[in-house]
Amino acid sequence: MTLMLGLDPLGMALLVLTGVVSTLTVVRGRATRQQAGLHLVLAAAFIFLAANP
Repeated sequence: MTLMLGLDPLGMALLVLTGVVSTLTVVRGRATRQQAGLHLVLAAAFIFLAANP
């Protein structure tokens, strides 16, 4: 079966980047302020691009 997420290539790149950053944060066990800021920037970019394609 093919999985259809309905994302454009930029959305897929943000999804993959979020997964990589999340994995790096979880493996270490603690998140620094810089990692938390990066998560917030990624979330803001995804929301902005979803609202203004």
